[in-house]
Amino acid sequence: MRKLNIGLSEEQRQGVVELLNHDLSDAYLLLIKTKKHHWDVVGPQFRSLHQIFEEQYQALTANIDAMAERVRTLGGYPVGSAAGFLQYASIKEQPSGDIPTATGMVERLVDDHEQVIRNLRQHIDQCSEEFHDEGTADFLTGLMEQHEEMAWMLRSFVEGDTIQPDQDQPGGTDLKVPVEMK
Repeated sequence: MRKLNIGLSEEQRQGVVELLNHDLSDAYLLLIKTKKHHWDVVGPQFRSLHQIFEEQYQALTANIDAMAERVRTLGGYPVGSAAGFLQYASIKEQPSGDIPTATGMVERLVDDHEQVIRNLRQHIDQCSEEFHDEGTADFLTGLMEQHEEMAWMLRSFVEGDTIQPDQDQPGGTDLKVPVEMK
C-alpha cells in the first residue's frame, strides 16, 4: 500500500480518525433513535413529526456515509459494528420497550443533537489546534451546523408548550403530549 503524503503525520491522521469514529458512532445511534421515533410516533402531531423524523434520518444517513468516507480519506477505517458504535458513542442507546410520547421523543432527540453539537465543537478545535487538519475541522463545522438546525427544528416544535407528567404511569415520569396554550 502506498503511504499517504497529504501533509499530516500518521499520528495526526490517526488522532483525527479517532475523533471521527466517535462522531460517526454518535450519528449512528442518533439515526437509530430518529428512525425508531419515526416508526413509533402517535397522536395529533403524528404527520408533522413523522415527516420531520424522516427528513432528519435521511440527512443523518448521508452524514454517516460522509464521515465514514472522510475516515477512509485519512487512511483509517470507520467503526462498523453495533458493539463498536456503542463503545465509541457518547449518547446512550434507548432501552427496548421504552416508547416516549411524541413530546418526549422530540425532547430526547434535542438532547442528543445538543450532545453531538458539543462534541463536534470540541472535535473541531482539536482537529485545528492539535492535529492541524483544517479540512476535517471544516467538514465537522458543516456537520455541526446541520445538527444545530435539526435541534432548532425539534425545539421549535415544542417551544412554548407546557410539559405535564403522565399520571397514568407509575411515578408520573413519562411525558404527555402537551395541552394547547391559551
